Amino acid sequence: MLTLSDRYTHNGNAVAWGRLGSGPPLVLVHGTPFSSQVWRKIAPLLAERWTVYFFDLIGYGQSEQREGQDVSLAVQNGLLTALFKHWGLERPEVLCHDFGGATVLRAYYLNDLRYKRVTIFDPVAVAPWGSPFVAHVRQYEAAFAGLPGYAHVALLRAYLQSAAHHQLTEDALQTYMAPWLGDVGQPAFYRQIAQMDQKYTDEVEGLYAALDCPVNLLWGEKDEWIPLDRGQKLAGLMTGGKIKVIPDAGHLVQEDAPEAIVAAMFQQER
Repeated sequence: MLTLSDRYTHNGNAVAWGRLGSGPPLVLVHGTPFSSQVWRKIAPLLAERWTVYFFDLIGYGQSEQREGQDVSLAVQNGLLTALFKHWGLERPEVLCHDFGGATVLRAYYLNDLRYKRVTIFDPVAVAPWGSPFVAHVRQYEAAFAGLPGYAHVALLRAYLQSAAHHQLTEDALQTYMAPWLGDVGQPAFYRQIAQMDQKYTDEVEGLYAALDCPVNLLWGEKDEWIPLDRGQKLAGLMTGGKIKVIPDAGHLVQEDAPEAIVAAMFQQER
């Protein structure tokens, strides 16, 4: 497990973060409904080459969760920008996934944040996105938040498993479920789903073009959350059509093929 021993307060929200290794800076940005623990197999290996910074988005993981909290994509790019300043980083490398990819892109276009290089895989970036389950939770958030614990656990396990192509280990499931359990965690889980809104990616999708740094785009071939055709569309807008497809991997590449992510990072260093 990664240790997030530091705290940073952003607009009244306590945010958990940690750091490993030495060398040039590399910032890892996780997606939903996960936390920085998606990097637990990857960050120690990257720390052999980089100083690796990782954190939990507002409302996720070990960061503060509370009723009435804004945990949408609208606030996460501001957090990322503030963390760069807090850490004293200028143009670090970035590795990002899912909502983390949306956050990195929003910060680039809306906050003028700049990077040395971006490695982005299976991001929430182009329309359409959002499942029928998301739409249902948005309509009935209070009902879901009030489910009996056993029903919530069953739903949460099934939802997390659907992100992966291979069967998740019990250790992985417990790691990803932990922040979303109990009187605080359960409503926080449905809160972040209810606040998912395509308008936050629509806001920047029309701006997509080649960034002023190298971009390495990867996609799980078996991604059922955000199908490969979304990645190909993004590649056409941002990387001149270049995309590396990761075979036998779903949306949660960190579990299905973590070695592919590590290899992609180190191959770029050659």
